Amino acid sequence: MFLLYRTPSGIRLAHERALRDVSLSIDEVFRSSDPLALLGQAWEKGEASDEDSSRLLAPVGSQEVWAAGVTYYRSRTARMEESEQAGGDRFYDLVYDADRPELFFKATARRIQNPGEPVGIRSDSEWDVPEPELTLAINREGQVFGATVGNDMSSRSIEGENPLYLPQAKVYSGSASLGPCLLVGSLPGPETEISLRISRNGDDAFQGTTTLSQLKRSYEELAGFLFRDNDFPDGALLMTGTGIVPDHPFTLQPGDIIRISISGIGTLENTVAMASDIQSSG
Repeated sequence: MFLLYRTPSGIRLAHERALRDVSLSIDEVFRSSDPLALLGQAWEKGEASDEDSSRLLAPVGSQEVWAAGVTYYRSRTARMEESEQAGGDRFYDLVYDADRPELFFKATARRIQNPGEPVGIRSDSEWDVPEPELTLAINREGQVFGATVGNDMSSRSIEGENPLYLPQAKVYSGSASLGPCLLVGSLPGPETEISLRISRNGDDAFQGTTTLSQLKRSYEELAGFLFRDNDFPDGALLMTGTGIVPDHPFTLQPGDIIRISISGIGTLENTVAMASDIQSSG
């Protein structure tokens, strides 16, 4: 098992409490038919590193980021609640029970915010939340080989007006963050805990936890639908949905600090800002 960190100076691997800098790119890992073996070879040739305090970048290269919705019972309920005013609540009930999952495009690599960078809320939204999600790393052949922590920022007010507004509720400046690293070689099991903590002015404004046992669909099922009649020459990242949704009327405010933790991977931390003030990481 490796923890892959992307830094401004390159790729750093953590393995059995040791750190090594390796000559490898994120894209090479996603394009490999055997990413774990590739990392093993790179590890053997790597150089010991003690610079564990370097600024971390999101573990993404040329990959597109997609997302799945209504994969937890809690997210189904939340989506039904927010869409009641538009009379579309039944859509989400049907999706939860359907054979086909909800999949949607989330972000290009340019729009992904690094750990520690701000994530955004829209100026035309009145109800905004983070969505803490296990995010799958999938190679070009459609094989799930790793996972990271994802923050799928969402406007519940815009999506609730009409399901057709989903792209505007989900895709905008600062609408996603990934990190702090990519776990390769041992995927999180059902007992794995996901936690969300939102701080405001030094106090806890919201806390919640769930486990991956509440995820209705398997990793392979979600990846299979994403790659069905679609191709990803550089691989892809897929957010798997959320089981933690703050209740109404909670909404994010600029300055809030979001911390999402997944056992075995780490904690992704971002501060909230207005989307119009955010410059994409590039």
